[in-house]
Amino acid sequence: MQADIAAAIAARYQDLNIEWDVNVTAYPSIVALFEDAMQSFPDLPACSSVGHTLSYSELDRLSANFASWLQHDSGLGLGDRVAIQMPNLIQYLVACLGTLRAGMVVVNTNPLYTERELEHQLNDSGARILVLQANVAETAAVVVPRTGVEKVVLTEIADLHPAPKRWLINAVVKHIKKMVPKVTFASVIKFNDVLKRGGVKALMPVELSLDQLAMLQYTGGTTGVAKGAMLSHGNIVANVMQIDGFFETFDIDAQGSVFMQPLPVYHIYAFTVSMYSLRKGAHTVFIPNPRDLQSVVDAFEQYNPTVFAGLNTLFVALCNDPAFQKLGFENLELTMSGGMALTQAAAQRWADVTGCEVYEGYGLTETSPTATTNPGNGRQLGTIGIPVPQTHVKTVSESGESLGFDEAGELCIKGPQVMQGYWQRPEATAEVLDSEGWFATGDVAVIQPDGYLKIVDRIKDMIIVSGFNVYPNELEDVCAKHPGVLECAAVGQPSAATGEAIRMYIVKADDALTEEEVITFMREQVTAYKVPKSIVFADDLPKTNVGKILRRELRDLAAQS
Repeated sequence: MQADIAAAIAARYQDLNIEWDVNVTAYPSIVALFEDAMQSFPDLPACSSVGHTLSYSELDRLSANFASWLQHDSGLGLGDRVAIQMPNLIQYLVACLGTLRAGMVVVNTNPLYTERELEHQLNDSGARILVLQANVAETAAVVVPRTGVEKVVLTEIADLHPAPKRWLINAVVKHIKKMVPKVTFASVIKFNDVLKRGGVKALMPVELSLDQLAMLQYTGGTTGVAKGAMLSHGNIVANVMQIDGFFETFDIDAQGSVFMQPLPVYHIYAFTVSMYSLRKGAHTVFIPNPRDLQSVVDAFEQYNPTVFAGLNTLFVALCNDPAFQKLGFENLELTMSGGMALTQAAAQRWADVTGCEVYEGYGLTETSPTATTNPGNGRQLGTIGIPVPQTHVKTVSESGESLGFDEAGELCIKGPQVMQGYWQRPEATAEVLDSEGWFATGDVAVIQPDGYLKIVDRIKDMIIVSGFNVYPNELEDVCAKHPGVLECAAVGQPSAATGEAIRMYIVKADDALTEEEVITFMREQVTAYKVPKSIVFADDLPKTNVGKILRRELRDLAAQS
C-alpha cells in the first residue's frame, strides 16, 4: 500500500513538473539563511508594521545589536531560552533573529495567554529573558515573579520608528488611548536601550548546525498541558526550502513582492512563511491585530500585496466587509490558506471578491508546519494538496495498520520538517513519533489515487451517531453554503438515544434565517444521521488568537444544555 501511495505522489510530481529532490539542507542554520538574504538584498524593504519599514540592512544591524547584547550583557549562554511575547511588530523579527544569531533558543509566546498558560510556558521552557510588548504586559507582571525569568525587555509599539514620530505614536497609545497598563518588574530594560548597548560591542558569530534546537513552539494545549515542540534549525530550513519547491509553480517573482501577514508571527504558520519571505527578498507587512478589519483594509490599500496568508474565518470576515469589497486587487497573485479547514463557500466568496483563488495547505506545529499544499498548476479545491518535497504520508487504522487509497484513517507524516520531539516529555513524544520517524497527526484523512489528500477531521472532534462516524468539517462545509449562514460549527451533544446528537452553532448572515430552514437545507445535502438535531444561533463563535473556531468550548456548552 505504501509503495502504491509513493508511486501515485511521484507520478503527480512528474505530471506537474515539480522537483522532489530539493536541497533541504541548503543552509546550515536559519541564521545562515537570514544572513545570505541580508547580503543579497540590503536596500530592499524587509518588513513593516504600524507604518514603518525596515530594510534588510537595517534588520541585519538591529538584530546583530540584539544578539550582541544577549552575548555580552544578558548573562545568558548558548542554548538558553528567550521568550518573546508580542503581536505582529517589526520588533519581533529583530528579537527573534537576534536570539538565533546569539546561539540561543526562541520561545514563541502568545500575548493573549492567561496567567496559568503563561506561567506554565515560562517555567516549562526555562526561559530566562522575556521580551515583552508593553500593551500586553499586565499578565506577565503578575506571573514573572513566579518563574525563572531574570530580565524583562520591554518594547512599546513604535520603538523602531524614527523620532519624533516614535514619541508621538507611543504617547498617543499610552496616554490618550490608554492601551498600556501600568506595571512594574524587578528587572526591566527598554528595548531601545538593549539595541544601543548591543551596538557598543561586536556580535560574535556562532557556529550552528541543522540539528541544533532553534525554537520551542508550544502546542495549543487543547487537552492537558501545552507541550513545547522542539523545532531545530534543520526543521525550519527544510520547510522553507520545501515551500520554495512549490512556490515556483505560481510563477511569481518573490523578490520585491509584498507578503501580507495578518496571522500572528509567533504562530508557526506565519513564522515559516515570514522566513521564506525573507529568504526570497520579499517585503513582509505585519498586521498587529487582524480582528481590527479596518487595519487590514487600510494595509491592503497602502501596500497592494502580492501574497496574502489567511484562514477561513478571516476570509469570511473580510469578504463581508463593505470597505474591503471596494478595494482593487490587481496585484494579488496568491492567497494561501492554512490553520483550519477551508470551506468551499469561503473559497468561492474570496475568489468572487478579489479575483484571486485560495490555495489550501496543511501542517501542524510539529511539522514546522507545512506538510502538504496545492500547487499553482494543479489546484484541487476541497483537498489539502500533495505532500511537499521529501515528505512521505500514510493513513493508518486504529490498530496501526496502513490503509489504501480513499480509506479514512489517522494521517501520519515523515520528513525533514518533523520536530525532534516534545521538550522534556519523552513519553508524550513516543506517543506521536515512532522509531522510524513517522509522526501521528491526530487528523483523519484520505489519500486519493491521484496523490492528493483530504482532511476529514480531527479524531477528537469526530461525532459518533448511532455507531456512525460523523465529521464536523463535512457538515460545516455544507452548512456554510447556505446564503443565510456567516459562520458555523458542528459539535456532538450527549444523547441517550443515539450516543451523540449533532448540534450546529451558527452566526447569521441573514437575520431572517430560522432553525427549520437550516435543518431543511441540511436534509437536502446529507444523509439523515448527519442532519443536526438542534440549531443554536449565536452572535459570534469562540476562537483562538489565530482564528480557529474552538469546538471544545462549544462541546462544553452543548453538554451543559
